[in-house]
Amino acid sequence: MSKEINQLLDWIPNADLATLPVVSADDHRVGMRNLAAAVTIITARDGDTHLGLTATAVCSVTAEPPRLVVFVNKKVAASEAILNSGALCVNVLSGEQEHEAKVFAGMVEGVHGEARFQHGQWHDLASGVPVLDGAVANFDCRVVKVFDESTHHAFLCEVLATRGQPGGEPLLYLNGAFRRLAPQA
Repeated sequence: MSKEINQLLDWIPNADLATLPVVSADDHRVGMRNLAAAVTIITARDGDTHLGLTATAVCSVTAEPPRLVVFVNKKVAASEAILNSGALCVNVLSGEQEHEAKVFAGMVEGVHGEARFQHGQWHDLASGVPVLDGAVANFDCRVVKVFDESTHHAFLCEVLATRGQPGGEPLLYLNGAFRRLAPQA
């Protein structure tokens, strides 16, 4: 079975830039704190077990085909579940869903594992992975490629089903805190 590689194998990095040192992890974190990001709950299913985590490392890749890339830390149980099942859902949280964000980020004491799914209303779409009601958008996905990126897996996903709320206000994460957009006048 041949594997198709979508990497530009003949591309060569700039040799002058390759010799420059990179910033420290702490300096990088300081800079990233100022990059506002939509807050999502990434959900997965491994057999009868539901798993999820709060994440901001999600990005649209293409509209045709409809693809997203989702970065998940290898150490969380959901990462292994996504590898096993080949499916995940990106639930883009509304400004009113900060509590759910905290639950899935492990910030609510005593709530772990499947008990997290007792917060919010859940059902499924095409893949059978949990989908959060009331989210600004839901992207139910199949994984088509996995990239090993240091501490994370980068899951390249094709969107099987979507749902959304026109005009919904997303929950954002900026400078170490959850934030809402000010309503437009």
